[in-house]
Amino acid sequence: METNYSKEDKYLRAKKRVKELKGFYIHLAVYLVINAFITVNKVIKNVYDGETIGQAISDFGTFAVWIFWGIGLAIHGLNVFGLPFIFGKDWEVRKIKKFLEEDKDQFKTS
Repeated sequence: METNYSKEDKYLRAKKRVKELKGFYIHLAVYLVINAFITVNKVIKNVYDGETIGQAISDFGTFAVWIFWGIGLAIHGLNVFGLPFIFGKDWEVRKIKKFLEEDKDQFKTS
């Protein structure tokens, strides 16, 4: 009985992980497509308004969305991939076990 629960639990965690990864990759794809579209349109508009290609590309407004949305994307990536040097692969499992042990000890003394 314990092994079935363990296998089901592993499956559900793996399924959740795949969903998180898929969400991140979709976010990354949308980030690249939309920002490329915005950048091309901004550069074309700036060139049409009389700027050189170099001026149009080096304009902060051309890459502002890349930067600020990129910060959000980086945070999303950290949420999905984690901080392995701080949390490690089994950090969540260790914390759950620790809290369960604390609860068990607390009920013993009560």
